[in-house]
Parts: sequence; C-alpha cells; structure tokens
Amino acid sequence: MKRLGVDVGGTFTDLIYVDDEAGTVLVHKLPTSPDDPSVATVQGIQELAARAGISAGDLDQVFHGTTIATNIVIEHNGAKVGMITTEGYRDILHIARHKKPFNFSNYQDLPWQAFPVVRRRYRLTVPERITGDGEVLVPLDEAKAREQVRKLKAAGVESVAVCFLFSFLNNAHEAKVAEIVREEFPEAFLSVSSEVLPQYREYERFSTVGLNAFVGPKVARYIRRLEDSLRALGVRTGVHLMTSAAGVATAEGAIARPVNLLMSGPVAGVVGGIWAGKQAGFDNVITLDVGGTSADVGLAQEGRLRMKHLLDTKVGPYNAMIPMVDVDTIGAGGGSIAYVDGGGMFRVGPRSAGAVPGPAAYGRGGTEATTTDAMVNLGWLSPEDFLGGGMKLDVDAARRVFADGPAKALGMSVEEASLGSIQILTHSMVQAIEENSVRKGFDPREFALVAEGGAGPLFAALVAQEVGTPWILVPPHPGVTAAMGLLATDTAYEYVSTVYQRLSALDAQSLYETFTQLENQARAQLEADGVPADRIIIQRIGECRYAGQGYELRVDLEPGPIDAEWARKAHRGFNEAHQREYHQHDDSFTIEMPNIRVRAIGLMPQLKTAEVAFGDASPAQALRKTSDAWFPVDGKLQQVATGYYDRAKLKAGNKIVGPAIVNQYDSTTVIPPGLVALVDRFGNLIIETGAASAGNH
Repeated sequence: MKRLGVDVGGTFTDLIYVDDEAGTVLVHKLPTSPDDPSVATVQGIQELAARAGISAGDLDQVFHGTTIATNIVIEHNGAKVGMITTEGYRDILHIARHKKPFNFSNYQDLPWQAFPVVRRRYRLTVPERITGDGEVLVPLDEAKAREQVRKLKAAGVESVAVCFLFSFLNNAHEAKVAEIVREEFPEAFLSVSSEVLPQYREYERFSTVGLNAFVGPKVARYIRRLEDSLRALGVRTGVHLMTSAAGVATAEGAIARPVNLLMSGPVAGVVGGIWAGKQAGFDNVITLDVGGTSADVGLAQEGRLRMKHLLDTKVGPYNAMIPMVDVDTIGAGGGSIAYVDGGGMFRVGPRSAGAVPGPAAYGRGGTEATTTDAMVNLGWLSPEDFLGGGMKLDVDAARRVFADGPAKALGMSVEEASLGSIQILTHSMVQAIEENSVRKGFDPREFALVAEGGAGPLFAALVAQEVGTPWILVPPHPGVTAAMGLLATDTAYEYVSTVYQRLSALDAQSLYETFTQLENQARAQLEADGVPADRIIIQRIGECRYAGQGYELRVDLEPGPIDAEWARKAHRGFNEAHQREYHQHDDSFTIEMPNIRVRAIGLMPQLKTAEVAFGDASPAQALRKTSDAWFPVDGKLQQVATGYYDRAKLKAGNKIVGPAIVNQYDSTTVIPPGLVALVDRFGNLIIETGAASAGNH
C-alpha cells in the first residue's frame, strides 16, 4: 500500500511517503503557503510522488493534519455566525461560567466577550422549551423561528448555530428549526447542537456548537479545495484528516463537524511519538514537537494517549467540549523572534517570523533575530547542510540581526545573545513539560523524551538535562514525525449521549438501547468510509464520577448485554481510573454515569519498520567534518571542536560522543559535550543524559 501523510505547520509543510510493499520511506519539506495552505500541500504531494517515481494517482491513502481550524479561532477571523436559541437564553455565550482569567482584577477584558464567537445582535431567540425530563413545556413557535432565520439571512451571516435547552434529551425542536434553515437559507453552514454535541453542560455545549459554526465555512472551503486539487492530480482515495481525539475522519465527516479538527496538527505529533517510542522500546514517552512557530508537548504512559477532561478542552479562551488528546502548545519555535522589550527584558516569542519572511538566515527579507539565526551563529546549523543542502543559510544576515538587535541592546557578544535566546526558549519548554508531567503526578525520570519537528532535536538535550529525562529518542525522520503519526493511526469517530444513570440502579434496557443506537450510527459511518467489516472495532466508554463530583473520568466499558456483572465491572473500572488519576478511591461511594460514548475505530494497515545496516561502535564513515561550535561548558560559553555527521550514513551500533551535530534532510540533532548517542537497529538515535531513572528501557 502506498500512503502519504501531510502535516501543515506555521513555517513548513512536512510530508512522508511510505510504500509498505517496497519498504520505501521518503520525506519532504517545503515552506507553508500561509494564504492558502492547500497550495503547498498539493505542491508537496506532486514533488514527493515524483521522487518516489509514481504519479499522485497511484497513492492508496492520503492523510492530513492541519492547524487551519485552530488558527481561525486564535486569529478571530472565522465566519459571521448567527444563533437561534431558546427565548430568555440569548446571553449564555456572554455570561459563560463567571470565571475570569485574573480572579482579583476588576479591570480586564474577558476574551470570549471581547471577541465573541457569535455577536449579540446575531443571537436571536424563539419561544420553545424542553424540560429536564425531555418533555415539551412550551411548543416551538415555528412562525417565529422562520422569521428569525430570515432576519439572519438578511443580516448576511454565513453560519447558523441552533442551540436549545435540553435538546440532548429531546431534539424535536432543533430538528424542526434545522429543517426551516435548510428551506429558507440553504447556503448557510448549519451547526445543530443535537447533531454536533448531544451532551449536557449548557455553556460548553453552546460554545462548542458556536465554534463549529465559526470555523465551518472556511474549513469546508479549504477541505473541498484540497479535495478538488487532489482529484485533478488523479488521487482517487480522497483525503483523511486527523481529529483532536487522535482519530482520522473523511473529508465529509470533517466538513460536517469541523470543530473536531481543532488541535489536529499537534495531536498527530503525539501519536507519532508514541509509535516511535514503542519501536525503540520505550513505553513511557514525553513528546517535544518543535516547529518554526510553536512547540507541542504531550505525555503518554505505557503507550496510552491521555485525553483532556471535557471541561479543560479549550482552544484559546473558548470552550470546545470535544474529545481531545492532552497536548499543550506554546509559542516557541525556530522562527520565534528574540528582542529586548521597553523595560530591558530579553524575550523570545511567542511572535514568530513564520514562513514569510522567515528567519534572516533564510534570505527572504527577515530583519528580526530568531532562534534559527541564533543556532547558525553558534554553529549548530550548518549553512550548507540545511534541508539536505536544498537551502543555503545566510550566515552574515543571521549574525547581523543579533549584532544590531539583542546583542547590542544587552551589551553582549553575538554568541552570548544567541545562547541566551535558546536558553529562554528551553526554559519555556521545560515549564510546559513540567505542567504536563510533574503537576499531573508523573515523574519525568520514568520517561524518554521524543524529539520531533525540525527544531525538536536541536533543543532536546538542553531540555532533557533540565527536566531530568534519562533518555532522548530522536526518530529516523524527526522533522516529519507528526506526518508519520498520521500514518500510524486509525480512522476513528466518537458519538455521545447524555443518559444520567447510576451504576447501582441502572435502567439496563434504556442504556442498552442507547448504546445500540450509537453503535449503529458509528458502524454506518465507518461503512460509508469504505472500512471493511472485519477491520471495524466498536468500543463503549462511560463518563463516570462519584455522586456530588462535578468532573467525570472516562472508563472503558464492556460490550454485550447490560446486567449486574456489567455494572460491577464498570464500578471497578471507575475506581481504578480514579486511583490512577487522583491516587485514591472509595468503593462505598455511589457512582454516576452522566454520559456514554461509543468510539468507532477503522483499523488501518500497520506501518512496517525498516532496519538499518549494522556497523561497529565507530561512526567514522558518517563524519563529514570537524569544526568549532559554541557550547556552554562548566558554566561558560566556549568554542569546542565538534564533529558533524551525516545521519544517512550512520549504522546500527554506532556511538557518537558529544559535542556533535548530526545533520539530515528534515532536522538537525545537537549532542552537547558530555553526552553520548547510540544508534539502534531501526536507526533511532538514543541519547543518554545521565539523569537518574526510575523507569526501564
């Protein structure tokens, strides 16, 4: 099978091609096209297919990870959205949860109010009311609903969100209004809460459905444009997109619920890191995916993805109550701009030079000092080896922007200012890792740090030494690990329903019927995607809590009939989950199950791992040159003789003693003085940091 993964970042678009039968793996990078990311995507597919000696039409699968939905939310440039809601509940989106970013300040902008997903003038109400029992208290005023839809059309909105109270228990009113919208305003993007998120929690449901409408038109246009371009190339398979829950959705599935694409790109990096870790023998991994604009940090214990709690799944300031892998993103990357602020503080990021103009060293008009320029100044990036020699870096420009910028302002040498900027970003990454590990009860000394992205292996050693991870894993193609993650995951969808059950007093028949309904819906979606029946897995999930708690934990549930034994297993599963999460549980407490989920998985072919040739301990065959580079040694910045190696020529068993720089097409790995890297049989670089380990390898 011939498969291709594309991950669109803020600076570069990364691609990987895998031919399972021939054992071929090819990687490619090119600058992202910010105005229309599909342009670089299509160009990259064409170029990589040509390198593979095939036509784009020969591809069996194309997978795509994208930040387009996330960027729309962060940049506040989504659609003009109208909302139809229950009379008297117009301002749910404005009021939110009465939480403030700064609890004790009376003078602050609340971002969801300053930049509303749906402006108040476009939030219109209709008389209707469903009770908490799912009964109709006030019938829907269909004439008023039609009038309000016409008002929104006249106002020029692009999307319509329909959110009524308790529609997750009885969707009759929402379904009727959706029908009216399709009659009166068929060109509008329609987002209906009972279709997008039939789940309790009023504000979060309204926010999620509003976000779905906010990103919908742009995301739909982008996906359709990409699909059309791929068809023009002869690609028959269509495109599959990574979702925030680490599943893959078809183009039509993604267009119907584009909110599920939020955090698509960062999640692919975590999946790729888990796959790389398992291949190298590490079950516990922390992933550090550093690109040109941002750094993404994820954690997986025993190879399992961690999911965020649904009340913590936010994009920017907005709640998005969708299944989302626990991954944090910070503004730290190769393009992060280094500057001295008005108060004399040395700062780096979150602003980035991006793909255009990019760092000064790229020679595309960049005039501000960036992290990439700093690494050129220190000798960590070889001007002639960048992108496999495909882009020659401008050494003079990199030095000039630091000399005229941070170095001059701080009275430092260019090298000191360059190292300072790297240390600032390193500290930001360390903080992000600690928030994702130590503060959540995980000991980094039990994990391997997987270095990903074009810049991840440049920072990994400095980060690992400070965090305390005993090993660093640099996969064979670190710069495209997120794209590899796209090929290492399965098609997946999740369907949810609010049921309000107690495990000690289950309405077994009702619960079984609801599960069956969700399972049929899930199976139908996978069958529509062309997944064979023997490759479909249906999983049940319960969101459970002790009575009186306000937060739920996900618990895997048994298939089949629901009886007393089923309830006992669910009870035991929740207590184990609670013990794992909070280090305590109580068998005597009543357990509630407000929501149930069905996760439908369409199994994709497993990636085959190629092995590299074996050699002895000496990496002499891969040594390209020896030259001086700058490193901190015993607390002082010094020039040190450094070996520069060609990764493609390394063999299993080779041992590289730092200081060393390992160059390859998609990334560069820095091995500081005092550290040693070993090459395993799959071509992974394993760097031992000397930190104490409580784990095992």
